[in-house]
Amino acid sequence: MNKFKQIFGGGLILWMCVLGCASEEDKKRGGLEVDIEQEVDLSVAPEFSGDSAYQFVERQVGFGPRVPNSEEHERCGEWLAQELQRHGAEVIVQKGKSKAFDGKVLELSNIVGQYNPNSKNRIMLYAHWDTRPFADKDIIRKNEPIDGANDGGSGVGVLLEIARQLSEKPPRIGVDIIFFDGEDYGAPNGTPSSSSSYLDWCLGSQFWSEQPHRYGYRARFGILLDMVGAKDAVFNREGTSMKYAPSVVRKVWSRAEKLGYGNLFQNKETPSTVDDNLFVSEMGGVPSVNIVDYRMNVMPMGYGPFHHTHADNMTVIDRSTLEAVGKTVLSIVYSE
Repeated sequence: MNKFKQIFGGGLILWMCVLGCASEEDKKRGGLEVDIEQEVDLSVAPEFSGDSAYQFVERQVGFGPRVPNSEEHERCGEWLAQELQRHGAEVIVQKGKSKAFDGKVLELSNIVGQYNPNSKNRIMLYAHWDTRPFADKDIIRKNEPIDGANDGGSGVGVLLEIARQLSEKPPRIGVDIIFFDGEDYGAPNGTPSSSSSYLDWCLGSQFWSEQPHRYGYRARFGILLDMVGAKDAVFNREGTSMKYAPSVVRKVWSRAEKLGYGNLFQNKETPSTVDDNLFVSEMGGVPSVNIVDYRMNVMPMGYGPFHHTHADNMTVIDRSTLEAVGKTVLSIVYSE
């Protein structure tokens, strides 16, 4: 992890400068920021299927917990790469090793599906596919891994359904769907801050941000889907997204409202969080928003009562939530 700390320290200064000093002309050319929402034809996107996305989530959960270095993780990763390929993507599996907070060396795989790979006008859609190795917020079986139906499975399920639609109606722009590994292997809840770090999380996206799947990779913006499948989900404007990609947040949330999902995509700003979009934005140079279920109007505030517990299973997954997120993201893709 020392290597990551050195990179992050230099990258922080560099990307603060780049993000803060980009000229208006750069922004107009599709650089680090994008223009706010313009009038668009909402009918151009294909029809997203919540039922299909649900089945993709269910299939992942069927492998068992997808914890790095496990057989279930390996088998699910092979299936994910095959599914992207089956749906017309050019697939790259980026292999790497990373040391976890407990000293264990994790074998990680970032799985990338490229659509229209020769286009320089690209957007990036991503989620994490690994699951929590322990149920540290539960009161039972705290040391056992969780199903991760919502936290891990839901974002991947939505993106697999988007991949299916991209294969049937190729987009005009380049799209990269990325499944990051090792996101959820951070220190357990309650670990003293002196022995844990935010760099313990999002290991796959840190690795990718240092060494993207293609040399010199650039995308106009990115959208992270994390915990996007639960009933009664609320997608407020996540703080890290507002710091690095406020105009992309406006674009996505405005589109969701126009599609009739304003009840899910609400306008309160959450605290800044440590998630894959932090490293992709700050170190990887792709300003990204995080669509994440973060509930500010209920107690306990945060990611819901099932977060990092064994209750994060298929019973919490709601087809209409998956569909709302999927339709919103598809609409963005096909109007760019």
